[in-house]
Amino acid sequence: MTVAFTFPGQGSQAVGMGKELAENFSEARSVFEEVDDALGEKLSTIMFEGPEDTLTLTANAQPALMAVSLAVVRVLQAKGLDPKSKVSYVAGHSLGEYSALCAAGTFSLAETARLLRIRGNAMQAAVPVGVGAMAAIIGLEHADVVAVCEAASVAGACQIANDNGGGQIVISGEKAAVEKGAALATEKGAKRAILLPVSAPFHSSLMAPAAEAMRKALAGVSKANPVVPLIANVRAAPVTDADEIARLLVEQVTGQVRWRETVEWFAANNVTTLYELGSGKVLTGLARRIDKTVNGIAVNTPADIDAAVAALMA
Repeated sequence: MTVAFTFPGQGSQAVGMGKELAENFSEARSVFEEVDDALGEKLSTIMFEGPEDTLTLTANAQPALMAVSLAVVRVLQAKGLDPKSKVSYVAGHSLGEYSALCAAGTFSLAETARLLRIRGNAMQAAVPVGVGAMAAIIGLEHADVVAVCEAASVAGACQIANDNGGGQIVISGEKAAVEKGAALATEKGAKRAILLPVSAPFHSSLMAPAAEAMRKALAGVSKANPVVPLIANVRAAPVTDADEIARLLVEQVTGQVRWRETVEWFAANNVTTLYELGSGKVLTGLARRIDKTVNGIAVNTPADIDAAVAALMA
């Protein structure tokens, strides 16, 4: 089987995330301690104990989700799994792209934690609360949602943020334009058009100040070519050059997360199994809906890790 590791994005966080890993594996505890040290605070306490509204803050959720993903990676490595020899590609949904790159050796764990704290703060600060919005459009084709966004743009910025597949596309931009887009999508026959409870219009042109912040942050960190290719969010194709990856990470802040096309690329290139490493199983569910020939497997508990090692080391 040809394997890819995938890494979840925002929305997969939950109070208690990573706690069972920390209780069972010293390698996981070391990851959480290193992230705490890099950020100068006990993020792990918020992860394990909450409160939920503090964990959900973008500046906390992003490094927290990465920490759980990398805890799983480090435990797999401690059990003898070498990603370079067993994994063909990595990919991550939005912030999960940073987790993927850390797992593939492009960034150190401490640098990844600091980058995601900068990213979370910059995305939150880019747009005043209430100015932007996001909405999930269920049951319309991609081309129809593109047309909806174009029509809604008379009221302000409106674009596709996430093409998640399985008939779910998220639009983002100025509040009036997104509300208009949701209404137009309903008129076009969408099953549902739901405004999302988010704090900022992620992956839209309104995030330009955050993109600039990430350009500066990424210019100041050391980076290596990944040991396996990254399937980049904004390109849905493999990338192996660290400098090009940094440019695409900047583009990703205001660009579309092309997750449906990413999974379709995997299917077209003989990837049979996607292991989702970290909190939750959102990407595993999406893979199932996008292409049934691709097997999605969530890995976030000690039992999941044992099963993954048994399968991958066979």
